[in-house]
Amino acid sequence: MTPTQQSLHAAEICRLAPVVPVLVIDDLALAAPLARALVAGGLPALEVTLRTTCALDAIRAMAEVEGGIVGAGTLLTPADVKAAKAAGARFGVSPGATDRIIGACEDEGLPLLPGAATASEIMALLEKGYTVQKFFPAEQAGGAAYLKSIGAPIPQVRFCPTGGISLKIAPDYLALKNILCVGGSWVAPKEALATGDWAAVTRLAAEAAGLKRA
Repeated sequence: MTPTQQSLHAAEICRLAPVVPVLVIDDLALAAPLARALVAGGLPALEVTLRTTCALDAIRAMAEVEGGIVGAGTLLTPADVKAAKAAGARFGVSPGATDRIIGACEDEGLPLLPGAATASEIMALLEKGYTVQKFFPAEQAGGAAYLKSIGAPIPQVRFCPTGGISLKIAPDYLALKNILCVGGSWVAPKEALATGDWAAVTRLAAEAAGLKRA
């Protein structure tokens, strides 16, 4: 899968909803019901971060949920890429981008949302053919104002910013023409997961799904 093909697939996934939930799952039993609650609320693209021991099993469980498109976040090594693809991930997300990660995703046919935080990183990925990128850490790296500024000299690139984004500030990003969606964890609060309040998760997902994009 070429970078251009990867970006086309990534764009399709990013356009499914204005928010991609970024999920850290510590309890495998929560994976499937969480996915069902988020999909029911209108958020089909789900990023499971590879930060816990059960993350890959969570991807396997969530991949079985009808209507869901599960991806793997925090891809750091080619081994992560292979394991994520084998677990059923349909896209990958990395906090940054290295030649090894990019090559592994191309070899595995896993659409990649590569991370960038500076103009040089964005340009380097664009040279490789990646026109859809993750902007991380969004708030710490300059926020919506930075992305608005970068959109003038580099209009070819569209972004999914993640990192510190909440329901309150998400509209600031989504109002920009170079933003496809945002990533956020607020749609799956720890309190709701701890009590199994899936109705609350679905309500938060529906609220997020209703956010307007430029």
